[in-house]
Amino acid sequence: MLISNEIKVIAFDADDTLWVNLPLFYALEEEYIELMRPYVSEKEARDALFQTEVGNMEIYGYGVKPFVLSVIETAIRLSNNRIKPQAIERVIQLGKNILEAPIELLPGVKECLDYFLATNYRLVLATKGDALDQERKLKDSGLSRYFEHVEVMSDKQTSNYLDLFKKLKIEPQNFFMIGNSLKSDVLPVVNLGGEAIHIPFHSTWEYESADENQDTIKAYNSLFEFLECLNR
Repeated sequence: MLISNEIKVIAFDADDTLWVNLPLFYALEEEYIELMRPYVSEKEARDALFQTEVGNMEIYGYGVKPFVLSVIETAIRLSNNRIKPQAIERVIQLGKNILEAPIELLPGVKECLDYFLATNYRLVLATKGDALDQERKLKDSGLSRYFEHVEVMSDKQTSNYLDLFKKLKIEPQNFFMIGNSLKSDVLPVVNLGGEAIHIPFHSTWEYESADENQDTIKAYNSLFEFLECLNR
């Protein structure tokens, strides 16, 4: 049985589970790398940016705006304040382009949501990021009608999921999570006694990588594949 009889809530991650997100960040990162070539190597530029992002998470959280601020901070530091204002302006504009980008749904999303909407499960969106940005993306995606509850979480650790369970008035064993990140979507839920499946995106942000024996984790190449298994 793919989903146990105790499950009451099916929760979906958003970015790179329901719609494309990470490639937009990569495009801005590549622009940053080009801007840094006169000052440092590509590896130094990438490593420094990642260190800045991680260091800023407790202050800024996750999302486009924290990423843009981390890019600007790193560029100023690595260039010893020599980077031109026009380059900073370019980074800011690219950040705005991400925030205004059209939503590209991933394969199988609507079919999977339609399937669960026809059941007795409660559907929840549980995602990280900037609340305003995630609300905009959800609205533009046309998927709002599927979810009885939307939770934009400051992080996805066990304590954050326990807070969500309290809001939903359920126990961990009543919760089933679907997401692209082992670290954020799968392992915390499984460790609490809930259920989860991994739908890997074609690339993973370094911060979301997890050293885990994936043989113990249920994984599917797409929501289509998961849906096919449910219908067998």
